[in-house]
Amino acid sequence: MQENKQARRGFIQGLVATAAGAALMTPALAKPVAANAVYLDSAKWSPRNRELIAALIAKHGNTSKSYSAKRKPYAVFDWDNTSIMNDCEEALLMYQINHLAFKLTPAEFSATIRQNVPAGNFTADYKNAAGKQLDLESVCTDLDSDYAYLHANYKGMAGGRSLEEIIETAQFQDFRAKLYFLYEAVNDTHGVNVGYPWVIYFFANMTVAEVSALAEASNDANLGMSLTKTKYTSPTSLPGVAGVITTAHFHGIRLCTEVATLMDTFRQNGFDVYVSTASLEDVVAVFASNPKYGYHVKRENVLGLRLEQNGDVYKNAYRKDWPLNWGPGKTVVIKRELVAQKGYGPVFVAGDSDGDYDMLRDFTETEIGLVVNRLKKGKIGELSKAAADAAKEAHPRFVLQGRQESTGNWVPVETTLKYGKTAPALLG
Repeated sequence: MQENKQARRGFIQGLVATAAGAALMTPALAKPVAANAVYLDSAKWSPRNRELIAALIAKHGNTSKSYSAKRKPYAVFDWDNTSIMNDCEEALLMYQINHLAFKLTPAEFSATIRQNVPAGNFTADYKNAAGKQLDLESVCTDLDSDYAYLHANYKGMAGGRSLEEIIETAQFQDFRAKLYFLYEAVNDTHGVNVGYPWVIYFFANMTVAEVSALAEASNDANLGMSLTKTKYTSPTSLPGVAGVITTAHFHGIRLCTEVATLMDTFRQNGFDVYVSTASLEDVVAVFASNPKYGYHVKRENVLGLRLEQNGDVYKNAYRKDWPLNWGPGKTVVIKRELVAQKGYGPVFVAGDSDGDYDMLRDFTETEIGLVVNRLKKGKIGELSKAAADAAKEAHPRFVLQGRQESTGNWVPVETTLKYGKTAPALLG
């Protein structure tokens, strides 16, 4: 009986593995969209958005009498939370932490966590369990101690203990909670101009191939996870200088097949497709270009953050001659890399956050700016309101596309159901 159970379990596990592999590979192996076809899933797309995009393709695509292969129209997509559900750079940071995938000495790590971050208190929201407002140095001091212990003991660094043993230690649990807490605190206190380069400095001393492999492993792991917001609290047994803190991470990633299909439809109809991301360019290129994920974006068509390199080894320095590809920087990069070459801007742009606000609105050639509705306020909230106000216009400049965040699926309406909420909403 036990042998039968084991055999049955092995057979079922084999089926699950086969099904998972087939599911992951389906986009790459699926029959391409027929040339000149416009296929946008009616179960996922807002009907009005489908009609508007179909009209855009008919107007500018390769069946139009005015089409010229020498002046191909093009579309630009943001990546995180637009082309996928959730953020692959943040997912990679947590994956990097959970696997202690760093090639930094304790001294290098200590310098990196402070690099270009102003000293002093974080915003008032960043407090410990005792209610004390925290500052950079108190958190970094605890992380220095944690990392020195982990580096000395983990066999993947300078020690002899397995990862399974290490993750049970108070030092690891403190390290995980406080490093992710620090990432959130740096961004919310000092903005993405400090925080976005800061988080990619942790790739220092790794080769492009090593980071690409790490990104792929993180993608695959997160695609298999539940979409779950998880709290991490540092252990009371190791309060350190900063004390006990709590942070949270939204685990899991989902492919957005609606975007992948739209990209394919654009290409079949004579458009070029580009990705503009505020994550490390090489990290997103793994996702956007690897056929198994189904997006099929050319590597050279991915534009993102860049680090200085020594040969193929990353340095903990942002590329001197490269704009920060966020907010106004996205417009700068599009003008520099695409408009300068083509002589005109994108006809379609898709985004979801303040980091996409500028590229969504800065180009006179853009006829549709699609906002993936995350019920955000701020600058992107202004565009969301403009889209909502233009709901009955024949040719709106901006449109909203809703989704259900508990599943990552788009829904055929403009409203979005936020994670943890029970009722959809149109605006934040």
